[in-house]
Amino acid sequence: MRALIVDDSRFVRGYLRGMLEERGIACEEAADGRAGMEQLHGGKPFDLVLLDWNMPVMNGLEMLQQLRTEGFSDLKVMMVTTEAENDYIVRALEAGADEYLMKPFDDEALNEKLAMLGLVEA
Repeated sequence: MRALIVDDSRFVRGYLRGMLEERGIACEEAADGRAGMEQLHGGKPFDLVLLDWNMPVMNGLEMLQQLRTEGFSDLKVMMVTTEAENDYIVRALEAGADEYLMKPFDDEALNEKLAMLGLVEA
């Protein structure tokens, strides 16, 4: 299984990578949505994208909308963001997000979301 972590924070990317790799999930990283789209277009396919909302160049919602428009329909997308207002959650889900994880989070919260997506055992 392969995951793409798209977040402008190097710390968050490393934190997520560590937790995912412990579960045997191979990871790639991108610092903004445009770089994330470039990763999706090149090389091996991904099973999961963990996507921050607030990033420079192309934000997470814009990337989500673009990847769904381009036909990445089987790709699981989890928004991982500090945006906790209901409006943000609704907008992300309407745009095609499969799950929504709020920062800060811990290993247990991430595992629950991965289990909801059917990617790990609960």
